[in-house]
Amino acid sequence: MNEKIKNRLKKIAPLKIAAISLRALKGKCRILKNARELLSYFGDYWRYRKMPSGNFALKTEDLYPRLGDKTSATPLDSIYFLQNAWCAEKIFKNKPDKHFDVGSDAKLIGIISQFTPTTMVDIRPLPVELPGLDFARGDITALPFGNGEINSLSSICVIEHIGLGRYGDPLDPLGSEKAAKELKRVLASNGNLYVSLPVDNENKTYFNAHRAFAREYVLELFSPLKLVEEKYIYGKELVEKYNAEKGFGTGLFHFKKI
Repeated sequence: MNEKIKNRLKKIAPLKIAAISLRALKGKCRILKNARELLSYFGDYWRYRKMPSGNFALKTEDLYPRLGDKTSATPLDSIYFLQNAWCAEKIFKNKPDKHFDVGSDAKLIGIISQFTPTTMVDIRPLPVELPGLDFARGDITALPFGNGEINSLSSICVIEHIGLGRYGDPLDPLGSEKAAKELKRVLASNGNLYVSLPVDNENKTYFNAHRAFAREYVLELFSPLKLVEEKYIYGKELVEKYNAEKGFGTGLFHFKKI
């Protein structure tokens, strides 16, 4: 379909609502795909049974199908993979005595905590314990810390969600602004802040997934902090410069309070 026509159709509210509803329902329905994968699974099972017996019992009551793992490439979310690696490298190189994180991917924070003592802050409790990792329940719009208390702080792919209700938080059109203000408030003088968030050619709300930010607005949100580094993810590529013409991407920002 012609891209101009497609964009016009997107602007017709009833058509857009119908399309996203069908897509959401379709995304949950994998009956035919699962059926094919199940047939493949039993084919493998019967071939395996005919092979010479190994050192492990093979009983029917122990069958445990895992479908969908036969992929041609290692499955991963390229955005989380690249931004998590970027953030971890930053913290590892700066070697803070203590690091604090607000709302980022728990797997990332677990890894960081094994080379730097870390406190994870989130509205939802962490259901596991790990040496080197502490948990503090807190809201990014009202953090449980004093002014200028934290020297090393991260919040990776978080502030774009605040106020959209996706994670059970209250609806608030200014949620991202309030989150950025709190991160700046608790950051100590000469402290480092690492954030990532979606970028686009203008400020947009993709309700209720996330917001996206123009680069200039990101710098405005975190002013007067000094921008130390910025990188961007477009597709599966990590690049040095923001490109508004590419549209949607992810920005990685290292700020410092001077």
